Amino acid sequence: MKNIFEAIRADHDVQRNLLEKLVDTSGKTESREHIYKSLKKQLDAHAIAEERHFYKPLISNDMMQEHARHGIAEHHEIDELIEQLDETSMESSAWLKIAKNLKEKVEHHLKDEEHSFFQMAGKVFNESQKTELANEYSNSMKNNL
Repeated sequence: MKNIFEAIRADHDVQRNLLEKLVDTSGKTESREHIYKSLKKQLDAHAIAEERHFYKPLISNDMMQEHARHGIAEHHEIDELIEQLDETSMESSAWLKIAKNLKEKVEHHLKDEEHSFFQMAGKVFNESQKTELANEYSNSMKNNL
């Protein structure tokens, strides 16, 4: 049985892979459209699941409140970059520039979570909470993908 950190990290790996593939594309191709659509869906489902089943239980903890708010704020910044991509022609060089900014922002967010946030949150949750949150998170991901 996975814990919440393993469940989230598995999705982070999917996101990293899609981002890597996305910035290697060019022009308005079927490949770029498919990868972008997959990434967008993955990031959206992940943000919903993570905010409900990871950040929300942490926000009431004094030690974690500021970190949880920061993580949620980064989700909004990621959403804004996705909106910019949606409003920009895939054929323009600006699209790839925004996609690279998105990759940097997402990777920064994932690194924050995995290298500091998870360690602190690990002290807040007990083992059964970690497993229960992983199940809730995974179910939310399935329902939103």
